[in-house]
Amino acid sequence: MIMNHKWIQRAAIAVLTIAGGATVASAETKLQGAGATFPAPLYKRWVAEYQKSNPDIAIDYQSIGSGGGIKGFTEKTVDFGASDAPMSKAELARAGGAANIVELPSCAGAVVPAYNLPGVTDLKFSGDVLAKIYMGKITQWNDPALTALNAGVSLPAQAITVAYRTDGSGTTFVWTNYLSTQSEDFKGSIGAGKAVKFPVGQGGKGNEGVTAVVQQTPGAIGYIEENYADQNKIAYGAVQNKDGKFVKATPEAVSAAGAGATGQLKGNQLTANIWNQSGAESYPIASFTYLLVYKDLGNVKSKEQAQALVNFLWWASHDGQKFASELDYAPLAEPVQKKVEEALQGLSYGGAELKPVALAR
Repeated sequence: MIMNHKWIQRAAIAVLTIAGGATVASAETKLQGAGATFPAPLYKRWVAEYQKSNPDIAIDYQSIGSGGGIKGFTEKTVDFGASDAPMSKAELARAGGAANIVELPSCAGAVVPAYNLPGVTDLKFSGDVLAKIYMGKITQWNDPALTALNAGVSLPAQAITVAYRTDGSGTTFVWTNYLSTQSEDFKGSIGAGKAVKFPVGQGGKGNEGVTAVVQQTPGAIGYIEENYADQNKIAYGAVQNKDGKFVKATPEAVSAAGAGATGQLKGNQLTANIWNQSGAESYPIASFTYLLVYKDLGNVKSKEQAQALVNFLWWASHDGQKFASELDYAPLAEPVQKKVEEALQGLSYGGAELKPVALAR
């Protein structure tokens, strides 16, 4: 039976202090993680809740970005890494090969088209229209392509200011990969990646920078994470999905997209592209974020630390999921959760199997 754990919060700026684990011999077992900024608010909540019942484990999570997380994981300066984008073939090779690495979805999230049009709400976008906006081919809000999608909405004859990320980011990775599925022209001219060159617009660093451009510029549009848009009360539109339905980002709509990609989750790398998934309820600009561990946790200093990490990961993928929706993340759909369970049961230390404490009881 899975234990019902509780939490308290202990955090400082980019460092999240997690305490967890239930059956360790030492007075305090320490673990170090680092990586993606996107899931940091959820991981902070996990930290606080988990420590309430597990005061004898301290885990520091440094929110330094996906690239930094993969670097630290590869160089084994951290016990686990975190990344919004799956590790590339080259990154897997540098870290010891795909067979030795496990990538686990921790939750899912959405990237939304946020905009600043005073008095205009509930806009609808298609992927093709968003691609043309970011290619500089649609430059006015009252363009016929936009008015056709938004019957009954009075769109102004106002210039569109495109806002984009200047730093390499998982958010840009998701946004550009989605737009590349919607427009061959976009795919060929701009392409997909953590950092690309847009032909028009104004850049900003991080979600904060893009948000500042949108908030300060009437007529602006920018791509930001849903939870960030919600927390800052920024308007964003519904996007037409693969089934032709206009869906606004919600945790439920993103979970539906994740469930639709379950068949892609195989082996140690439980990675899948969940943008542009089928399903009437699926939000199309969605993505998993991942936790990275070695299949054999020999990079961790002791068996006690390895066991504590397995226990925490099990808790996070089960009891911890209930906190995702509260922070505008999507919890793992049940079929995805089952895949994570299977992967966690395959972890070991020095060749010896590590059974999650929830299964040992």
